[in-house]
Amino acid sequence: MYKYLLAVFFVAAFDFAARAQDPDTTSRNAVKNKMDTLKASRQDTDVIRSNRPRVVHKERIYHPDTTHSPHKAVIRSLIIPGWGQVYNHKIWKVPIIYGVLGSLGVAIVYNATNYKIFLQIAKYRNKSIKPNPGDPYYEEYNLYSRYPDQSIYDQKDGLRRDRDLCIIGTVLFWGINAIDAYIDAKFIHSYSIDSNFSMRVTPSLMNQPVYAGTLSSSISPGIKITFTL
Repeated sequence: MYKYLLAVFFVAAFDFAARAQDPDTTSRNAVKNKMDTLKASRQDTDVIRSNRPRVVHKERIYHPDTTHSPHKAVIRSLIIPGWGQVYNHKIWKVPIIYGVLGSLGVAIVYNATNYKIFLQIAKYRNKSIKPNPGDPYYEEYNLYSRYPDQSIYDQKDGLRRDRDLCIIGTVLFWGINAIDAYIDAKFIHSYSIDSNFSMRVTPSLMNQPVYAGTLSSSISPGIKITFTL
């Protein structure tokens, strides 16, 4: 009897030990399902992120022009007005420069010529001398004989002032011409910006806002336009 009970006890103990060796599949399945869920959600997030339009900022490229010299542009403009602009490939500025300088030159000649006339007439009036035929500005003296002396003096001083102002304006504009040539050579030709401008149109998927999204899908098709400056 005791042997029979002892045999049953050993059989039950062996069976319990064998069952204890079986792996716990429930916990592994739970961890596996959780990892699969995280992996799937991460993949979905990656897909959504990959569909977002990417903005690529292309950095502008500067190409230094070492062969162009601002010093040469200034010297050439000081020697001959407009020469520096031609050196800078700004030929359209040359007619403007010579138009202004030509106008100033005409004004200088006009004021200087009439200043000499009224200066001589003022001398005749100041010395109370009446010129004879053949004397300098005899005809002009008779032309302005009916004007009072003060008007002759004022006209003389005004013509001298205008002549001097035109001369100063010519010198200043000559200097402006040289400064303009320097600016063009320094800030335009020293560096040239890459003008690579392009446009690309591609299909894309866009994420809808929360208020516009639906239960079926929060992504809508669209078109992506990329400008390269």
